[in-house]
Amino acid sequence: MQMDERKRKILRAIVLDYIATAEPIGSRTIARKFDLGVSPATIRNEMADLEDLGFIEQPYTSAGRIPSDAGYRYFVDCLMDPQALSEENKETIERESTKRIHEIQEVISHTSKLLSELTNLTSIVLGPHKGKSTFGKMHFLPYQPGQVIMVIVKENGAVENHIIDVGENLTVEELQHVAEVFNQKMRGFSLGQVNRSLLHEIYSELSRQRHLIDNTLDMLRTILDDHEGDERIYLGGTLNLLNQPEFKDLSKVKTLFKVFEENESLKKLLHPYHEGLNVTIGGENMLKEFQDCSLISATYKVNGITIGAVGVLGPTRMDYAKVIAIVDCMTSSLTGVLTGRRL
Repeated sequence: MQMDERKRKILRAIVLDYIATAEPIGSRTIARKFDLGVSPATIRNEMADLEDLGFIEQPYTSAGRIPSDAGYRYFVDCLMDPQALSEENKETIERESTKRIHEIQEVISHTSKLLSELTNLTSIVLGPHKGKSTFGKMHFLPYQPGQVIMVIVKENGAVENHIIDVGENLTVEELQHVAEVFNQKMRGFSLGQVNRSLLHEIYSELSRQRHLIDNTLDMLRTILDDHEGDERIYLGGTLNLLNQPEFKDLSKVKTLFKVFEENESLKKLLHPYHEGLNVTIGGENMLKEFQDCSLISATYKVNGITIGAVGVLGPTRMDYAKVIAIVDCMTSSLTGVLTGRRL
């Protein structure tokens, strides 16, 4: 939608001020706070046009104006200046993302917690699908004497990492040989397809590493269990919503918290995957309970395959530029960790 430069500046001022103050703003305040080079009367006329166009609205009689969902959308698409993430936040994400690398659930759970802490909003992270898993490949990484990190990549691209006991006498070459045998024999198989003949082949080729085979198979039974269920939702910072002026109405909060307990409903916010970063504002949300909220979401990948999504949920009056920068950095970091570049 075309808009002249003066209207663009006034709409941008209204959005930025409302994000900062949560208070409606009038023409005199805009003239005082923002150096737009025009009088309050001119601003008032332009605001009337913006209201007619549906970009701003009046919350109650004799109040100033606030952005509408359409106003936020125009701001995000056309007016918002991209924000570089602070070095402090970058270092925090890098440091915290690499702390917990042993199990995918721990990595994702910690990602949810970190997102909510950095944004002071609510995070929603959708983990990889776990049901009907088939084996892709594995490799072992030295951890400490007598233990290694077993990295399993499933055919759907999901990655899981687990520490297993191997004894202190196995060499790196022997571990690599074990991984090669499993990769050759089991690629594309689910747990239910691993028959006695296949196990016999594995044990025959790796007769000297029977203890490691047993431990590996035990772990695979957990990882490839067809009954592990669907994607898991990780929530962080749900109470952060209570700090937002928009959610002082307890009945509204109760409605949101009820939905937080329903995994299937939350998945609808993040499904279907849309590649890259997405901004969903107010009424654009699929669930009516969240139509006073905005969701910044992005997908994360393993080996080029999208396996999940992360999101930050807050009032439509959120600092879009800041949250977008954090979500973008977090998904890049999560993709790197799960792909194994930092393991």
